[in-house]
Amino acid sequence: MIALVDCNNFFCSCERVFNPALQGKPIVVLSNNDGCIISRSEEAKALGIPMGAPLHEQHEVIRKHDVQVFSSNYTLYGDMSARVMSILREEVPAIEVYSIDEAFLRLPGNFDEEMARTLRAKILQWTGIPVCIGIGSTKLLAKLANRHAKKNKALTGGVFDLPRYWDPEGILADTPTDGLWGVGRNLAARLAKMGIRTALDFQHADPAAIRKSMGVVGERMFRELNGIACLELEEMPPDRKGVMASRSFGSPVEGLEELEEALANHVARAGEKIRRFGLLATGMEVFLQTNRFRKDQAQYSPGIGITLDRPTNATAELMKTANDLLHRIYRPGYRYKKTGVQLTNLVSEEGFQPSLFDQAKPGRIDVDKIVDEINRRLGDPKNPMITRASQGTERAGKGNKGWKMKSERHSPHYTTDWNQLPEARVDS
Repeated sequence: MIALVDCNNFFCSCERVFNPALQGKPIVVLSNNDGCIISRSEEAKALGIPMGAPLHEQHEVIRKHDVQVFSSNYTLYGDMSARVMSILREEVPAIEVYSIDEAFLRLPGNFDEEMARTLRAKILQWTGIPVCIGIGSTKLLAKLANRHAKKNKALTGGVFDLPRYWDPEGILADTPTDGLWGVGRNLAARLAKMGIRTALDFQHADPAAIRKSMGVVGERMFRELNGIACLELEEMPPDRKGVMASRSFGSPVEGLEELEEALANHVARAGEKIRRFGLLATGMEVFLQTNRFRKDQAQYSPGIGITLDRPTNATAELMKTANDLLHRIYRPGYRYKKTGVQLTNLVSEEGFQPSLFDQAKPGRIDVDKIVDEINRRLGDPKNPMITRASQGTERAGKGNKGWKMKSERHSPHYTTDWNQLPEARVDS
C-alpha cells in the first residue's frame, strides 16, 4: 500500500503553530512581494477568497472580515516541513518527499487505518501541523484517497483507506476526471469527448482508446487507476540539472548599480545551493525583465547564456561572470521588474573529471564553504551573516533599496533564529 500525507493549508497552519490567537480566524499568506494569495485557511476559503487572487482585489473582504494577512515566510515553512518529514521517516520503510507539504509513503504490511490515525495525531502533537492521509494501492489512488479525506474531514477524520472502504467504486464515481492527479482542464475536456467524465469512467475505459488518445501518460494513469503501480517511489531526489535564483523587485529599478547588487545576491544564493548538493555549474544564464503588464511602459526582457571555461561553484567566479553578462544585456531607459540567474548543466563535484591542464592551487582555503557553514549556523537563507561587498553594504533582505522584495507582513523566524524564538509568559 501507498499513502499520501498532505499538510492542510500548510503555510497558514505554520503561522498558527506559534500564534494560538489565530485559531479559528481567517488567514491568507501572500506570494513574493506581497502580490497574490497563495495559501488560505478554511475560514478564508469559506469567505470566497480565491486561490491566486491579487491582494488588492480582496481588500474589502479582508477589511470586512478581519482576515489575517501574512507575507511568505519560507524559512519557517521549510523548517516545519523538515520536522514533519522526519517524523514520517521514522514510521515507514520508504518516503518520497513530493513537495514542501506532501509526501508519499510505502507502508509496512500491517499498516491499517488505525495506525494512520495514530500517525496523524503524532504529527499534530509534535509539530502542531494538521495533515490528511489517503491510502491506496498506487500513487494515483493514494492521491485520490487523500482528496476524499480532505474534502470530507467531518466523516473521515482526515484519514481514508480506499481499498478497505466498503464502496470504492462509489468514490470513483463521485470524482470528476479533473479531480484526478495529473488531469487538468484541457485533458478533462478531451476525456469528456470520449464519454469519460468520472474516475470510474476512466477506470472502465477501453485501454486501446486511452493509449491512442493520450499516449503512454494516459495508459499509465489508466493502469494506476486499476491498481497496477506504474509510478515508483523516488526515495532519492533526481539529479538537479539547473538552479535558478530570481525575485521580482519591490519597486521598478532603472540603474545598473542596483541591478548589479540584486544579481549578486541571487548568484550568492544559487552558489550556496549547488555547493550544498555537491554540484558544479558548467553554464550560466542571466536575464532581465520589465513589467509586461504595464502596457504604458516600454518593454525589454533580454537574456543571455554562456558555457563556463571551467565548471565551478565558487561564488566569486560566478559573480564576475554574471556581472559581465548583465553588462552585455543592460540598456538604460527601462524600468526593470526582475532579474535572475540560472546555473545550468550541473555536474557532480565528486565525479567531475578536470581537464589535463587544470592546475590545483596548493593550500587553497575554501572560503565559500566556511562562509556557508557560518551562515547556516548563525543566519538564515534570506538574511545571511556574511555577504560579499558586491551584494550591498546592508545585510541581504534589509534596507529600503528598490530591488529588495516587499515583505511587510512577515512573521518571525520562530524556529531558526535565536533572536526570534517565541516567548511564553506565565502570570503569577
